[in-house]
Amino acid sequence: MFDIGFTEILLLSLVGLMVLGPERLPRVARTLGRMAQKARASWLSLRRQVEAEMRAEDMKIPLEKFQKNIRDTVDNIRSEATGSERSSKPAANSEDATDPQRD
Repeated sequence: MFDIGFTEILLLSLVGLMVLGPERLPRVARTLGRMAQKARASWLSLRRQVEAEMRAEDMKIPLEKFQKNIRDTVDNIRSEATGSERSSKPAANSEDATDPQRD
């Protein structure tokens, strides 16, 4: 993320030593270290949440397609079942009417 080398750290330490003095510099360095650690932890947590939401969104599209396919299949089966029921009812009625044994 940030490319800070040894020379930059040394320069910042010298400037901090001159500005803050030897008494306050260790305390400020610890405070800055804790703040950086909290910021990094917050960033990682946010990153994990975003990645989890992206994975969930990526899974949502195939699940919706699968759900649509299932609904289409169920609708086809229902229409075929109702179509076969309708075609079998008139055939049974016509057979009853033309059956010579029934007379």
